[in-house]
Amino acid sequence: MKLSRACFLLLGLLPVLPAAPARAATAPERTDLTGEHFEMKTTGNETRALVTGSVTLTGTNLRILCDRLEIIAEGVTDKNSTVSDLDRFKYLLATGHVRIVQGDREATCGRAEVLPREDKIVLTEKPVVIDHGTGFSQAGDIISMFRGERRVVVEQVHMSGPSLKDLGFDKNQPPPEAPAPAAKP
Repeated sequence: MKLSRACFLLLGLLPVLPAAPARAATAPERTDLTGEHFEMKTTGNETRALVTGSVTLTGTNLRILCDRLEIIAEGVTDKNSTVSDLDRFKYLLATGHVRIVQGDREATCGRAEVLPREDKIVLTEKPVVIDHGTGFSQAGDIISMFRGERRVVVEQVHMSGPSLKDLGFDKNQPPPEAPAPAAKP
């Protein structure tokens, strides 16, 4: 089922993942959300939505696939309208076989929590982030990514990437001595 009427709920999500390396500007794309079941309820100025079953969200330079997607947004409620006009996206939770693709980066995990007010996304349940542009991948218990900072924090990290060039180590020579610790004032 195509849910384009409710898709505008998600416009606040698009800038949450860290920006890909600079390249030609991407033209804005329509935001589309599909799933097997959709339910939305507005109480006061808060709107909550739940999409389940083969969920796919696509937008400008972003694609999220998961089993279940929860959305919380604030808006200005019109009591005569089924869908409120939203002006603040608060929270998004993707669970179950989560796959997020943005530019050359791809993340997989069991749970992705998007916190736009903190410019942060937190990946848990066996998260892995692959940067196809550089060949590096990171895995850990928890991966937190921060928008606009090109910063990633990984708990219990395992990182792999392309081979480093030969830095001049000669296996037939003894290793250099470590520098002496600096004297304390």
